[in-house]
Amino acid sequence: MQRNARANELRRNSTDTERLLWSKLRNRQLNGFKFRRQVPIGPYIADFVCWELKLIIEVDGGQCAEQAERDLARSRYLETKGFKIVRFWNNEVLVNIEDVLETLTLALFQRERDLI
Repeated sequence: MQRNARANELRRNSTDTERLLWSKLRNRQLNGFKFRRQVPIGPYIADFVCWELKLIIEVDGGQCAEQAERDLARSRYLETKGFKIVRFWNNEVLVNIEDVLETLTLALFQRERDLI
């Protein structure tokens, strides 16, 4: 399946966690920053991206060591393309969305300063 078709499928079949976070990010709700969801970047699809700051938000569920190795390779690739990645566990988003948004706000402002 092509990456764009796969990204569209992921958007249509978002998890509860992704839907919750997207409800807080869409329409520039988080400090005026624009986010897109399920974005193809190279061979990967990022959960959420702020292109302006090259910031990626990843929401992770439980994973085994094999998945952790793939995530590391993925992160390394995206970082070589100039992206900063912020990761949250599903449970963090579902149980404590306000802290997640606060952490994201700090990451966005820090990233903005770093790029000046």
